[in-house]
Amino acid sequence: MASGISVEAPVGVAGRAGRTLVPLGVMFFFVGLSTAVVGPFVSLFLSSEVHAGPVRVGAFLVAGPLAMVASSSVLGRLSDRRPIRRRLLLSAALAGCAGSIATAFVREYWVLFALTVSVTAVSGALFPQSFAYAREVLQQRGSARAAMAISTLRMLFSVAWVAGPPVAAFLVQAGGFRVLYLTAAVMYAVAAAVVLLRLDEVSPPAHVERPPAGKAGVAVLLVVVAFALMQGAGVLGVQAMSLYLSRVLHGQVRDAGLVLGLCAALEIPLMLGFGALSTRFPLRRLIILGSAIGALYYALVTLAAHSWQVAALQLLNASFVAAVQGLGISYVQELLPGEPGRAATLAGNAFPIAAILAGPLLGLAADFGYRYAYAASTLLCLGGLALLLATGRRRPADRGTSEVVAAAG
Repeated sequence: MASGISVEAPVGVAGRAGRTLVPLGVMFFFVGLSTAVVGPFVSLFLSSEVHAGPVRVGAFLVAGPLAMVASSSVLGRLSDRRPIRRRLLLSAALAGCAGSIATAFVREYWVLFALTVSVTAVSGALFPQSFAYAREVLQQRGSARAAMAISTLRMLFSVAWVAGPPVAAFLVQAGGFRVLYLTAAVMYAVAAAVVLLRLDEVSPPAHVERPPAGKAGVAVLLVVVAFALMQGAGVLGVQAMSLYLSRVLHGQVRDAGLVLGLCAALEIPLMLGFGALSTRFPLRRLIILGSAIGALYYALVTLAAHSWQVAALQLLNASFVAAVQGLGISYVQELLPGEPGRAATLAGNAFPIAAILAGPLLGLAADFGYRYAYAASTLLCLGGLALLLATGRRRPADRGTSEVVAAAG
């Protein structure tokens, strides 16, 4: 009897989890697509449609991410205390839809500013709450493949960003920014419909062994700072790429698009690959490997003499992104068992902090030479790697989920 349960349970577990994670993946793809069509054109929208000057554009681009960090942090803590994660996903999707519709018609700067620090900021909770929802579903089903599932969701986000900017460029050219933002609103509406019709509410696990607050707090702080440094390297590398290839390596501006597109395309299979490796190797080991690859990549780009060399190095860059960004959320969730919403929010907040960090460094590179941007990225990666090594080793907290299920069987 016991042996029969232990053999058949995983099949049922995988089927039930899959029925939930597939619509969650659909929702996440449309959320990613909505941000991918809008994100690259915010500055152009503000300058050409709203006629905002550089100072106002800069204030807008800083205030929005900071408001998103604040709102996501509050909602993340709240979501771990009550079974409201599905309602938060629905509310955030509707907020994104409402904000996009309003932006399609409003051209007053301060009204748009108020929207971005309120309604649009709430929509930012979709990203971490989706990862938290996936982890809770898998924990309840007794699955030990949370890291792989979350890495797959992150891969869908990369797919959306491969498709999103070209679609956005076509929409802006064909119908202007009103059509662009209304399209984003439709995508948020699709995401909301998926949540409403296909996702059930989940409750946090009843019994989770939490680490001592002080020890967990220090480890999580070091890891999040490490992620912010390494993602800061990534943001700086992307921002400097067109300038570096054209002005330093004497290539063409279009070379940057080809290089960045190649990296995004390579990220997709590599995220699936690192997700599969996470079922066999500790997350910490894989992320440290990815961090070392990132430092090597930026060091080699700093020494590059031709554009084709930078293109050839994108396999390293994509491996770095797949390991650190694809598995980073799962690692923080391991450090904060029982708080998947807060953990995903903390890991997700590393990106807007990284974006703020990269801005001044790009300004310095404009004065000293864009090769120094990649030297700075190398140092940022090495700093992140050092912090990860300083956290020490810790047994994954939710490793026992599958063991408990097997013992119960």
